[in-house]
Amino acid sequence: VAASAVQARTAAAHAAAGGMASDRARQALVGRVQAGGVSDKRVLAAIGTVPRHLFVDAGLASQAYEDSALPIGHQQTISKPSVVGRMIELLLSGRPGRTGMPLARVLEIGTGCGYQAAVLGRLASEVYSIERLRGLHDRARDNLRPLRIANVHLLFGDGMLGYPKGAPYAAIIAAAGGNDIPQAWIDQLAVGGRLVAPAVTAGGRQNLVVVDKTAAGIVRTELEAVLFVPLKSGVA
Repeated sequence: VAASAVQARTAAAHAAAGGMASDRARQALVGRVQAGGVSDKRVLAAIGTVPRHLFVDAGLASQAYEDSALPIGHQQTISKPSVVGRMIELLLSGRPGRTGMPLARVLEIGTGCGYQAAVLGRLASEVYSIERLRGLHDRARDNLRPLRIANVHLLFGDGMLGYPKGAPYAAIIAAAGGNDIPQAWIDQLAVGGRLVAPAVTAGGRQNLVVVDKTAAGIVRTELEAVLFVPLKSGVA
């Protein structure tokens, strides 16, 4: 009964943020993401359709459509929408000769609250999203259920190991950064595929890293500095 009461209060708080769920609020967010440097119309359209307020705590719903990271519990955060857009745009831009076509199978490392998975679900034919924290995995499942995104599959497990059963992947994206890109991810990336993840680079700071797997080998590109939560192994 207590749990039901909590759920009812949460639903009521989200409902009270109805203005935040409006098209106007979401389009304002799209404008902020575009101002942050994201230009791919497909990515902007996907961000404009996902009700971000459903993925944050009810008390933070009024901030859901700002371009900011917000806490989601378990010492984790929901990423800034502009960062989500930037990383997904990088995945899409790594597909020469396939402009306008959706991504095929995508692996997401670190489901978190499920927001990025929801955006990816509108841009890929299939999304496997893995989370190591049981509390967040359950939360993401609850958040995504009312959206009925049938092509997003949530997994509970150690993201550092990837998900071999779904491999090979056309794209891999990570929401946590380690000292390097795990070899398991590269092994599970299809030839012609692209991986985008934060990682600590030679300078000792965390940067956004792009890995392209070509027939001739691996091409690694280091981009701007970023700040993501640490990549950890195991489940909890």
